[in-house]
Amino acid sequence: MKLASLKQGRDGQLLLVSRDLQRAVSAADIAPTLQAALDQWHRLQPLLEARYQALNQGQLQQSFAFDPSTCHCPLPRAFHWADASAYVNHVELVRKARGAEMPASFWEEPLMYQGGSDTFIPPHDPIRLADEAWGIDLEGEVAVVTDDVPMGISAAQASHHILLVMLVNDVSLRNLIPAELAKGFGFYQSKPSSSFSPVAVTPDELGRHWRDGRVHLPLLCQVNDELLGCPDAGVDMTFNFFQLVAHAAKTRPLGSGTIIGSGTVSNRDSSVGSACLAEKRMLEILTTGQASTAFLRFGDRVRIEMLDTEGRSIFGALDQLVEAWQPDG
Repeated sequence: MKLASLKQGRDGQLLLVSRDLQRAVSAADIAPTLQAALDQWHRLQPLLEARYQALNQGQLQQSFAFDPSTCHCPLPRAFHWADASAYVNHVELVRKARGAEMPASFWEEPLMYQGGSDTFIPPHDPIRLADEAWGIDLEGEVAVVTDDVPMGISAAQASHHILLVMLVNDVSLRNLIPAELAKGFGFYQSKPSSSFSPVAVTPDELGRHWRDGRVHLPLLCQVNDELLGCPDAGVDMTFNFFQLVAHAAKTRPLGSGTIIGSGTVSNRDSSVGSACLAEKRMLEILTTGQASTAFLRFGDRVRIEMLDTEGRSIFGALDQLVEAWQPDG
């Protein structure tokens, strides 16, 4: 299935979206929001699936043209959002950029932090920030959404708790990160609101591209219509999503609707480009001795998307302008 949330109220109205992303239909009579559907997934999934199949077969007169710009993130806000750094190649490069050594343990256990989940940015809305000097960066990622996950489960058990997959732009403020991490207490101001793709999909929609807890497709990242990179999300992912969910649930249960991010998709093969500007800048430093690529400026446009092997968008695109934030009034 493919699901989305129409902008309505604080938590959206649940939509089903056709496989080709051309048509949509309300599912609010089955579950008013995606969170409500996740809370009762095993009971409601058959009802949603039946309507989804009817939508794809053109049997629903009440369907309408799907417009991703009218959508919020699939979960407009979430009870729990935790982001990992599963692509250790990216971690190593970005730590080099700020002069930090990488402990060997990073190859043995995932890095993960809990981010703010109360104010996600809709996938076609502007990214508004107050100061370009903060070092505004995109981070193209993949994420999964879980049902209720018991504490202490294994990675093999965690595989049964992943309900949905979607894309992420984990906006980062690179110039705020070093001083914040130096305090020894993790990210906060350097990680503003994130965005997610217009559509979340059940893993079966990915077919053979969903295997071993990874999505085996390139992630296309563009800035101002120029390709930044297309690293394959299934390559060089040191820790898969099963391991990430199990890691998050080691000391506490996870509630339905928990979002677990992969961290920036990154391949050791630098010829495929990058999914964030910090990585591109580090590669420039390693090659020429200095970074020539600037971080995002007001007026820049960011686009993140994943296509199937026939060139069709799977999740819809995150397509966002970076704008100067102005205080209300």
